[in-house]
Amino acid sequence: MTNAESPLVSIGLPVRNAGRDIEKVVKSVLSQDYPNLEMVISDNESTDDTEEVCRELARADDRIVYHRQPQNVGILRNFQFAAAHAHGTYFRWIGDDDTLDPTFAAKCVALFESDPRLVLVTTQISYGAPDGSVSTAEYHGTDLASDDPIVRLREMLRLLNASHLLIDPLYAMARRETLTSLPRRNMLREDEVFAAKLALAGPWRHIPEVLAQRHWKHERIGTIAGRLGVPSWQSHFSNTLQCRELLSWAGEAPGLTAEQRRQAKSAIYRMYLRRQQRTVSHKSRKLARLATGRR
Repeated sequence: MTNAESPLVSIGLPVRNAGRDIEKVVKSVLSQDYPNLEMVISDNESTDDTEEVCRELARADDRIVYHRQPQNVGILRNFQFAAAHAHGTYFRWIGDDDTLDPTFAAKCVALFESDPRLVLVTTQISYGAPDGSVSTAEYHGTDLASDDPIVRLREMLRLLNASHLLIDPLYAMARRETLTSLPRRNMLREDEVFAAKLALAGPWRHIPEVLAQRHWKHERIGTIAGRLGVPSWQSHFSNTLQCRELLSWAGEAPGLTAEQRRQAKSAIYRMYLRRQQRTVSHKSRKLARLATGRR
């Protein structure tokens, strides 16, 4: 497939103060064996050498489009900016310390072009931990490819209570028009809410190959609230706020029948109850350890 025949793929890099890592990320994107590619970098008012590094990389390769925010717009808005200012038929975000396999774009586009129903193509991802260990997990489910939005939603909600290693819709290739049409709110667990919205939007396909690498470290929910710039009190009610947001979208999502909306809300309540039970169980074990003097 030549450049002229290939749909444009956009890779968006939202970044702040990551000058030392940028070149590695950009190299992995531009090394794709796919002929029609652009990379959109949105620099969230970095105070290190990120701007200088990015401008030099953009001068060296015209596939790179560099934008600098005049002020800190926050993590979510910077992600949204990168997608909104891309031009590709298909789009994927990439983190500032992540890399892609050279075949990533070509394999994802091949699935999209073979099935016009698809709004998302996910792949297996390997996760590097701070201690140097690498973890991954294979996902072989098929429910996310269903034409039934409730089947897809139930599967996504099930995965939200499973391991993060199985599937990550936020770092997948999406049909950009669909991706940018979904409203987002800056809040804790917003990435999970967004995943559920994508599940309702249309069928997905999954490639059970490691085609991307990410770095992962566990953070306390209060720390995440600080990075997102949301009120600290949200960390005490994150499950409830997530449930409320999901229920609201179940009532607004386009294309659902009244019965499907009822089924969606029922599935959301069940997911919420399972998560609340898990939270209570975790707190009970923690209190028991404190009571016995064990850590």
